[in-house]
Amino acid sequence: MLDLENKLKSAVIEGRPRISRPWKKILILIEGVYSMEGSIIRLPEVLQLKKKYRAYVYLDEAHSIGAIGNSGRGVVDYFGLDPKDVDVMMGTFTKSFGAAGGYIAGNKKLIHYLRLNSHAAVYSSSMPPAVTQQIISSMLIIMGKDGTTKGQQRINQLKWNTQYFRRKLKESGFIIYGNDDSPVVPLLIFLPSKVAAMNRTCLEKGCYEQNVSREGVRITSLLVELCLSAAHSKEMLDKALNIINECDSQFLRFMTRRHNKQKM
Repeated sequence: MLDLENKLKSAVIEGRPRISRPWKKILILIEGVYSMEGSIIRLPEVLQLKKKYRAYVYLDEAHSIGAIGNSGRGVVDYFGLDPKDVDVMMGTFTKSFGAAGGYIAGNKKLIHYLRLNSHAAVYSSSMPPAVTQQIISSMLIIMGKDGTTKGQQRINQLKWNTQYFRRKLKESGFIIYGNDDSPVVPLLIFLPSKVAAMNRTCLEKGCYEQNVSREGVRITSLLVELCLSAAHSKEMLDKALNIINECDSQFLRFMTRRHNKQKM
């Protein structure tokens, strides 16, 4: 947040490069849950800075919509904030909704402008009816408007799965990044050869994890990404934890001790 405020101050005071004229708009682009770190944005502090410097906030909820918050409405719901304080909200329908495409939400003027001027909106085809219905059905379940409590049960189950899985990994001595409520769990591997080796070992034993190469993170912070779902049972999580623990032959926890010493 200190770095963000320094950048906002610089933008306000110095203005546009070379001509030093004030910016017409200053836009803060953030994610709800950062997929490479599993961290949840400190949205209340971002909104305070937005109001202080009269900026705008563009929030990417690809990994947070339907996944966090008491009612599954994303990071705004997680912190109990007013959605109207966020100027542009964007998300995908490919994760929590199990469909395709995405959305952009904002005030009427913004959406009208995008419909008329966005290249993607003008030249792309309409969303197939079956995909649209899948999205609507998923939303109704999450919001509890399908006449059942399945949506709330899944939200609660995902939260429990996330906290349980993260706690067990930490107790086993692994380095994981991110917030305790983030269903995206990055497990630090560090060495490129160990990332590939762990992926093969896990696949052979029945657990899939996503490798993250140096294109996504620094070469000194290579990791595997473990993504949790409400459909995972405790038995599935325990099996995955056992498989990951069996990978300790690659000295992953040895790297943990070195990491902690460096931090000290």
